[in-house]
Amino acid sequence: MQPAYKQTLYEQLESLPEGLTGEILNGQLHAQPRPSGPHGRASVVLDRLIGRSYDDGDGPGGWWLFIEPEVHFVRDVEVAVPDLAGWRRIRMPRIPEGHRFEVVPDWVCEILSPSTESKDREIKMPLYAHYGVAHAWLVDPKRHTLEAYALTNGEWHLLTEASGNDTIAVAPFDALQLDLGNLWS
Repeated sequence: MQPAYKQTLYEQLESLPEGLTGEILNGQLHAQPRPSGPHGRASVVLDRLIGRSYDDGDGPGGWWLFIEPEVHFVRDVEVAVPDLAGWRRIRMPRIPEGHRFEVVPDWVCEILSPSTESKDREIKMPLYAHYGVAHAWLVDPKRHTLEAYALTNGEWHLLTEASGNDTIAVAPFDALQLDLGNLWS
């Protein structure tokens, strides 16, 4: 008698029902529903504002920006799906052919929600630091805040915390004046 086949975590991730996003973080499968309206709005607006200057080439350029890429820190074993991620084109000259992004991002942004905030802060931020993501932003559409961090010697250091209708210029996109009020409207 053959033992019953047990799916790998990645196979379980791939078989999640439509409408759920899956991640494998520290050896555990996490699944969450699609984001709320304010969450999605903040993500799209950030992509548009940063993308025009850094991805589309109307400004400093030199980046690829993606909404919810499947980042494989370890192929099919350690898989994160940040709300937004960016790669300097000098580090990732070509977009992957498939859905797996296997180059560590230079920047990630997590849009916080009540159901994901603890995971984003307590699981994903340390994971991003461990794999060497240089910059991370945490955006909270409910509190109208943005926290920007830089990785130094393996630890996160707060660059800025802004809120409401503040206008900021912060690494790695500091050539851009970002009006936070646009994220909440």
